[in-house]
Amino acid sequence: MKFWTKEEYLVFADQMMDKPRSFYAFEMLYWTGMREGELLALKPEDFDFEAGTVSINKTFYRKNKQDVFTSPKTSQSYRTVVMPPFLIEEMKEYMSHLYNIQPGMRIFDFTKSYLGHEMKRGCKGAEMEPIRIHDLRHSHVSLLINEGYNAVAIAERLGHESIDITLHYA
Repeated sequence: MKFWTKEEYLVFADQMMDKPRSFYAFEMLYWTGMREGELLALKPEDFDFEAGTVSINKTFYRKNKQDVFTSPKTSQSYRTVVMPPFLIEEMKEYMSHLYNIQPGMRIFDFTKSYLGHEMKRGCKGAEMEPIRIHDLRHSHVSLLINEGYNAVAIAERLGHESIDITLHYA
């Protein structure tokens, strides 16, 4: 398990700005702590920009060239995550540039392997050692701990069934 500090993430993010869909995907992963499959399942209707939230209610993966949507990992994984104000604005901007986006369409229409490729590309440009995509979730926990959040609040935000899981991430 590895994680990035906020400063390390920002160096990486700077490298991703040349590809908006990659940049915004990594922004969502780092600043919300959502799982990769949860990110890839996001649709326009999952965002409430007035409330500043994103609803996690499904996950996505591709199997045998077919798109598969399933329930989140656990019952606790169904959740509504508050986004920082700058991320709300970033996502509004990103979604406003998606060509003919309709309700029910995925806003990040790529696969986990694409994210892995982009992680390697960004790390190479930033001259950083790549981490796993899932380690951005660990990075988010570290960020929240540094900002003074308690384990219960972090567990709820990440959709953990038990605080023990959160403490393992910490």
